[in-house]
Amino acid sequence: MNIKRFMAVVKARNIEFFRDKSSLGWNLIFPVLMLVGLSFVFSGDGRSVYKVGVIDLPAAQSSFIETRFIDFVNYKELAKAKTKLEQHSIDFIVDFTQKNYWVNEGSPNSYLVEKIFIGQHTDFLRLQTHGKEIRYVDWVLPGILGMNMMFSCLFGVGYVIVRYRKNAVLKRLKATPLSAFEFVSAQLVSRLFIVMFMSTVVYTGCNLLFDFYMLGSYFDLFIIGLLGAFSLITLGLLVASRSKSEELVGGLLNVTSWPMMILSGVWFSLEGAPEAIKIVGDFLPLTHLVAGARKIITEGATLSDISYHVWVLVAMSSICLALGSYLFSWNAER
Repeated sequence: MNIKRFMAVVKARNIEFFRDKSSLGWNLIFPVLMLVGLSFVFSGDGRSVYKVGVIDLPAAQSSFIETRFIDFVNYKELAKAKTKLEQHSIDFIVDFTQKNYWVNEGSPNSYLVEKIFIGQHTDFLRLQTHGKEIRYVDWVLPGILGMNMMFSCLFGVGYVIVRYRKNAVLKRLKATPLSAFEFVSAQLVSRLFIVMFMSTVVYTGCNLLFDFYMLGSYFDLFIIGLLGAFSLITLGLLVASRSKSEELVGGLLNVTSWPMMILSGVWFSLEGAPEAIKIVGDFLPLTHLVAGARKIITEGATLSDISYHVWVLVAMSSICLALGSYLFSWNAER
């Protein structure tokens, strides 16, 4: 090895990176943004131990609501709350208006919350329910598959287009009759096929091993997965529509993907989270993919039941595809 030539290449690559102000900026700012975001999301007096569903929480008047280390989640529909209790997603239900409360006889947490509750209220009617506990692996399944789809969609499209642009492949394609919309659409269809094929294979193989909980339709699950992947791919196309630097697009894709990992309900439920976090989460396509798939799997919801998530994904896809096609640049020059 010639040390002189080796050091010259090292020096050239370092200079190339540090002269790219945009990518250098992302590498400096991104960790700070992550620390600020995580500190905001997980700030508080401590992690709650129990989760209690309250029917019409804003109207509830009780010192029980002020109990520390208990998350109180508002439910307008008793049937939905009872389904959550049966699946061990929440530990207790109380209706202060009707003076009723529900416990799950098979849940140790439900037993303990009841002991706390009856220490303050003795005139409520006790009702009980039973249900099969949803394993954490069943609950987290949509999040894991959605996260895998997110990385495949964003990075699988973003880096490819930037590499094409950097190697002048796009510049040569510009000389052909191919339009920007045709090229972008072709990239979308190709990645969509790959993502859905691989996700189907992974789900089928893991299902044979874990025997996943499933109350809804596999067809509905496939459709919401298809819409979610489509939306994520169009987002990746938009991010890479003009970038010429692989370092820059990597930073942009990280800024795009990491908030979705934290605020989209991949690892933990956002029920009871601050409203500001829920609002931010509603602007992320992964939120609607995971929430829709989870309702189909754990609640037996149909596409009409999750129509809000379906239409949000359609709207996000349309906006990102239109902007990506409009802003798309064939050349490496800005």
